[in-house]
Amino acid sequence: MNDVLPDQIGAWQHLEQLARRLFCAYGYEELRLPVVEHTELFKRSIGEFTDIVEKEMYTFQDVGGDSLTLRPEATAGVARAVISNGLLRGARHKLWCSGPMFRHERPQAGRYRQFHQIDVEALGFPGPDVDIELIALTARLWRELGLTRVRLMLNSLGTPAARAGYRERLVDYFRAHEDKLDEDSRRRLAGNPLRILDSKNPHMRALIDAAPLLTDYLDAESRAHFEALCAALEGLGIPYTVNPRLVRGLDYYSRTVFEWVSDALGSQDAVCSGGRYDGLIAQLGAESTPAIGFAMGMERCVALMQAAGSVPAASSPELYIVASGALAEREAARLAEQLRDVLPGRAVLTNLGGGNFKTQFRRADRSGARLALILGEEELARGVAGVKPLRREGGQSECPLPLLAERIGQLLEQEPLGAAARDELGRG
Repeated sequence: MNDVLPDQIGAWQHLEQLARRLFCAYGYEELRLPVVEHTELFKRSIGEFTDIVEKEMYTFQDVGGDSLTLRPEATAGVARAVISNGLLRGARHKLWCSGPMFRHERPQAGRYRQFHQIDVEALGFPGPDVDIELIALTARLWRELGLTRVRLMLNSLGTPAARAGYRERLVDYFRAHEDKLDEDSRRRLAGNPLRILDSKNPHMRALIDAAPLLTDYLDAESRAHFEALCAALEGLGIPYTVNPRLVRGLDYYSRTVFEWVSDALGSQDAVCSGGRYDGLIAQLGAESTPAIGFAMGMERCVALMQAAGSVPAASSPELYIVASGALAEREAARLAEQLRDVLPGRAVLTNLGGGNFKTQFRRADRSGARLALILGEEELARGVAGVKPLRREGGQSECPLPLLAERIGQLLEQEPLGAAARDELGRG
């Protein structure tokens, strides 16, 4: 599990703020879910023969004897939330959430046991139009984040009925080569043979590559759905690659599945993954509701932003108040609060921990502040404060205390903006 420190948080905040604005522009509403759910929810939705349920979940028994699990993903929780809160009843919902997820897997670069995801779900939309919208949304997000080394992989898993026919053919194929399967694959052969296609064992690569293709067993309706999606993406100018081995690791997927991958992060190439799960909500006991969604790994997005050099510069405070003497320190605290009232959104720092003027100016310079406000016993006796630019040439001037807020505001408007402030204005 990983700490995100103050010098790293700017990239996270930029990603969160941009995603929030983009989701709002597409009409998606935020919801917030519990970190803990009943274990049975994930067994029923994700599938008992998946790595997540078999090996990776943090599961415990509470004092009441219930089996609870720290959420390993968000889609099941979203489905549970709309069911338990009575939000379905024929309604359609476009939702998103974000936060920490938990999987006990081997830590690697960009992969932690507590990790963070942004999750987007659309419920009640049966046609390919919503598939198109979600993929277009993610493509726009990459553009606005300045990420170019991402590629879209697509596949269709068809309906459960079509997949059942393919499953039988796949079982026959792997049983004929059972001596070449590893232990995990032999166990999955009886439970979920499609998961064998997800195997990362290099010794099985040739065997898997020669396996029957799911796309050859698609039903006509799923094929039409997928062809409409591909045609629309071509019309939008969004490049993609059809990957017939893309099956996704969770049992609830059907029809469209997709992944955005990158070669900028080494072996951990998946950045954003999703697809349709038209049967999940009925599987959890509610009325049948078509649905699609995706999850985006925030750690990996941040790593991509850092690799691309698209992380905005950290913002700096506008004003640092230097004060010498007990009376000046009290006045500095009062002035700082007054300035925060009349200059909302401007960062105002007061010197803390004492120190002579030289020490305090050194702190002011290290803070990155654009202006220093100087208060000493002599200035207070005359009812003025000193004002000194720190990021450009210019001498110290004085301003009467009653006019200070207005004068500071004028000077900050005249000062050249830092990179972060320019970026924020440009986004606005």
